[in-house]
Amino acid sequence: MDLHIIQGTAQPYPSAEINIVIDVIRAFTVSHLAFMRGAREIFLVNTVEEAFALKAKNPAYLLAGEVAGLPIAGFDLDNSPHTFSTADVDKKSLVQKTTNGVKGTLLALNAELVLVTGFSNARKTARYAQRFAQGRAHCRVNVVASHPSGDDDLACAEFIQSQLRGDSSVGAEAVQHRINTSQAAGKFFDPAQPEFNEKDLAFCTREVDCGFVMQVDKSLPLPRIVKIPAG
Repeated sequence: MDLHIIQGTAQPYPSAEINIVIDVIRAFTVSHLAFMRGAREIFLVNTVEEAFALKAKNPAYLLAGEVAGLPIAGFDLDNSPHTFSTADVDKKSLVQKTTNGVKGTLLALNAELVLVTGFSNARKTARYAQRFAQGRAHCRVNVVASHPSGDDDLACAEFIQSQLRGDSSVGAEAVQHRINTSQAAGKFFDPAQPEFNEKDLAFCTREVDCGFVMQVDKSLPLPRIVKIPAG
C-alpha cells in the first residue's frame, strides 16, 4: 500500500483507492455509537441549512451535530458521545453536520472506498482496509486526520498507518494518552467550559470490538454513512 497521512480540510484530497477519514473528538465516535445503538444510516451535510431542509422533507430524520463544538439550536441531538450512549436512535436515519469530520468526508469522496472512524473503531477499520487492498497492484490510501491541527486525530492516523503496515510502532496506550492531552481535549477538562462534557473523552479513547466498519455510500444524491460487517 502507498500510505499517506493528510491533516485538515482545506482542500480536496488526492485521488486514492481508499480514503480513511478520522474524527476522534467527536464526530465519528458519535457515529460509531449511533450504529451500535441501531441507527440505520447517517446522511452527511456541510451546512445547518442543508440539515434543516432535509428534515423538512423527511420529518422522521434526526439532526445531530455541532458548530464550533456547541449544540445547534433546533437539532434533535448534539455531538456528544455521552448523549448518544443513551439516545434512542434504533432504526432511525440521522443527518450529521460537524466542523471537521463531516467536512473532511465530503472532500474525500474521490476514492473507491471511503471509510470513517474515530479511535474506538480504528483497529477494525485498518484491518478492513488491508483486506480491501489485498491483490491490488497499486493501492493508495489517504489517512485523513480531519482536525487541522489537533493531535487527537493525528495520533489516530498514525495508529491506523501502523496497523496498515502490520507493525506495532504506534501503540493504543500512546494514542489514548495523546488524545487525552491534545488541545482539542483541553476544553473538556476546563471548569469554565461546562458545555463540554468530560465524560465524552472516555468514549473517544476506548476501543470497541463491534464487528462492523463505517463506509460512505456514494450511490445516492446525498452521501451517507452505512454499517458494513467487518468480517
